[in-house]
Amino acid sequence: MYELKEDLSIEDMIYEIRGKQVMLDCDLAKLYECKNGTKEINQAVKNNTDKFPNDFYFRLSEVELKYLRSKNLTANRKSRSLPYVFTEQGIAMLATVSHTPVAAEVSVNIMRTFVKMRKIISSNLIEQKYINELVIKDNE
Repeated sequence: MYELKEDLSIEDMIYEIRGKQVMLDCDLAKLYECKNGTKEINQAVKNNTDKFPNDFYFRLSEVELKYLRSKNLTANRKSRSLPYVFTEQGIAMLATVSHTPVAAEVSVNIMRTFVKMRKIISSNLIEQKYINELVIKDNE
């Protein structure tokens, strides 16, 4: 099984932008061990535009990038262009067009992380609803 190098955590690489959970192209390039970094990721997308509709990936705006940098040290890299971010579906598609040896295995781990995060969010929403109902009953 593929193991992340250093102290990288996939959970820490997932951000919420425009109401969607996404990952930065630079983090995906690192996970996929792309020799040419984001250039390799972006080239794979350009070579397969029909597989990447707008809801699979999008480019961050200046405002979104500034916000991300203010909240996350890992996103505090200087770049000449605005980064792309990929949704869960975009990451799954990226695995099919990426040619790195670890892309498929890493993508499986990323998909599992997205599922785990959805379960946590869902559980928290259920708990919050239960707490809210208790508070309402106590106030009656």
